[in-house]
Amino acid sequence: MTDRKIRKQITVAAAFLLILIGIQLLYLAKLSIWDGNELSAHPLNMRSALMEQDIRRGCILDREGRVLAESAADGERSYPYGRILAPVTGYQTERYGGTGVEQVTGLELSGVTTDVAHMGPLRTLLRADAGYDVRLTVDAALSEAAWNALGSRRGAVVVLDAATGAVRTMVSAPSYDPATAEKHWDELTSREDSPLLNRASQGLYPPGSTFKTLIADAALTAGMTNPDEVFTCTGELAIGTDYVLHESHHEAHGKLHLADALRESCNVTFATLALRLGSRGLSSAFDRFGVGEELTDAEIAMTAAHVPKMSRLSDGEIAQIGIGQGELLVTPLQMALIADAFANDGKIMQPYLVEQVLTAEGTPLYEANPAVARTATTVERAAIIDSYMADVVAAGTGTAAHVEGVRVTGKTGTAENASGTDHAWFIGSAERGGHKIVMAILVEEGGFGGRAAAGIARTVIQNYFDGLRSLH
Repeated sequence: MTDRKIRKQITVAAAFLLILIGIQLLYLAKLSIWDGNELSAHPLNMRSALMEQDIRRGCILDREGRVLAESAADGERSYPYGRILAPVTGYQTERYGGTGVEQVTGLELSGVTTDVAHMGPLRTLLRADAGYDVRLTVDAALSEAAWNALGSRRGAVVVLDAATGAVRTMVSAPSYDPATAEKHWDELTSREDSPLLNRASQGLYPPGSTFKTLIADAALTAGMTNPDEVFTCTGELAIGTDYVLHESHHEAHGKLHLADALRESCNVTFATLALRLGSRGLSSAFDRFGVGEELTDAEIAMTAAHVPKMSRLSDGEIAQIGIGQGELLVTPLQMALIADAFANDGKIMQPYLVEQVLTAEGTPLYEANPAVARTATTVERAAIIDSYMADVVAAGTGTAAHVEGVRVTGKTGTAENASGTDHAWFIGSAERGGHKIVMAILVEEGGFGGRAAAGIARTVIQNYFDGLRSLH
């Protein structure tokens, strides 16, 4: 009996150990197969960098083949456009890992394709003799024009192809030189103006009146208004017994339709609409447009908008949301995606940076496939808001963005800044000859959006279409 009992205990213990070994093997398989790409590409994975350091890293190119990053014979990385495109290229360091395209396509730049990236040490036997080149969607010349238009001001410019989501430029100022990021790390991380922050996709700001485009769509969608309704703006709106919302510069717009309200950027009208929508109506619109959600595409890390708990807001706070103020904070990229919905028949495209991965002979190993991220509104409502935004540029607060021969739509914004001068915004689209772009421009402490941000938009639009003309 004793021997039988011992044998039974040994069998149970052996079975238990086999189960543990099986679980461990399954976990290792999960890490290697399902999580391998993500772990390999993680910016803090120094093991990947060390495994590929003997391979000459491939070039990062813009859409026209201009070199944005390349390696010298000694392996040192150089960036011809430096701080202009640092938010896009990112940096690659031994000590601090990588960011941007350098991090996202680090394996490809080191000669490793995605199908062997998860094979661990075996990938060193299967990788190419030299790194692959990565061609991006960005236009270096357009980026330079956007950078120069910002000048010494802090801010961001992001431009997307409306139909595909391809990022044509993503500029953030101030910036840094990726080639010397590791050398000057302590200085860069201690500066109050945060040069390492990509303001285009990670900076959070109140959107100001640019957000009125979404509120207009939300009110039309919920049946809270229609294009024929006549609003009356006396210059102020009493909310409850202890709060009065004022019009900018205490201006009274009088009688106006929704199109007029967007053109003149009437606070009273859009605060009224937000109150009609209430927390549920606003939350529904935010969900449709993806406001408050993180961008899941690994190519671009976009900080999720800060959206307050709607059900806890007072009427005064809801009214503030209606004019893009209060606790609401968004990135410029988020606002460019909202602009895309109105320029692109209600669809928001997934923004992307990598167009192709190329061998040394120029053979594509990967080509981008544009995708719809979400359908935010209907074709009909998108056309209505788009026409209203065209009026803003033709005869409203956005006339500084007008470009002769180009159909330009837009919405300006002057967002209150608790720590200084107001921020300036412009969002919109530009179309000529079948080519259409959408954009968002933010100038920190830039004052009135119709001057500072809309003027930059005009420069960007002119350079974009001049560039297309030169290509043909």
